[in-house]
Amino acid sequence: MNLPRRRIGFVDLNPDNFHANVYLDLVRGDLRGRGFDVAGVSATDTAAARAWSRAKSVPFFDDPSQLDRHVDCYMILAPSNPEAHLALCETFFPFGKPTYVDKTFAPDLSTARRIFALADTHHVPMQTSSALRYTRVQGHVGDVGKANVRHMITWGAGRSFDEYAIHPLELLVSCMGPRATRLMRRGTGSESQLLIDFTDGRTGVANVYTNADTPFAATVTTRTSTRHVEVDGTQIFRDLCAAQLDFFESAQPSIDREESLTIRALLDAANDPRCLEMFVTL
Repeated sequence: MNLPRRRIGFVDLNPDNFHANVYLDLVRGDLRGRGFDVAGVSATDTAAARAWSRAKSVPFFDDPSQLDRHVDCYMILAPSNPEAHLALCETFFPFGKPTYVDKTFAPDLSTARRIFALADTHHVPMQTSSALRYTRVQGHVGDVGKANVRHMITWGAGRSFDEYAIHPLELLVSCMGPRATRLMRRGTGSESQLLIDFTDGRTGVANVYTNADTPFAATVTTRTSTRHVEVDGTQIFRDLCAAQLDFFESAQPSIDREESLTIRALLDAANDPRCLEMFVTL
């Protein structure tokens, strides 16, 4: 017996971007057996979206309510434009369907809180994550026990601090939890180091090296050992997309929103000029 395939709607500014293309290829390729299809796309740049939809054979809908009649869940993308996420959520949350919001979730903590509050108002199951939440690092922390981690160092690279600092922070907070208390930053150029204190005397360091060949990795320290764990960069988007499909199947968020809010609070603190001279309290 062939069960009906679940239908995903893409929401974007311009879907001709890396994330939309990768997620589409994964849903149609490696993850096809999961029973999902990308059934439609809506975007504010209608000319670019129409061209992308023709090239990718994904129906384009310029009316959000029309798209909603053809889908069961949403991916709100626009990965390089977090400032657009609130408005996109305001349009699509009223439909009440499970929604994944791409990284970086919001441009600041207050907007992030507004998005979560809006989801609650419309009873929308929602979660957000970067691709660095589902890696060998989290697997190792699961083996040693999250409560046993005393210190972590993470590394990440990318085109800019504002867009890519989330990745080493996602690694850190997903393993150490949301109880970060303060942050200090060293460096504002291509090499930044974020020093982070957590409760119970735990500490973390997130290294953000822009425009550099720096593989994602982490060093995890417990009371008895330290281990360096490299991230398999070839699998991070496949594993992230698989987790999104898990979320759509269950309609139950699996990510603690306090962790997502803590990551945004750390990004806010890292952009506070005071953090170059002292610890800034979250």
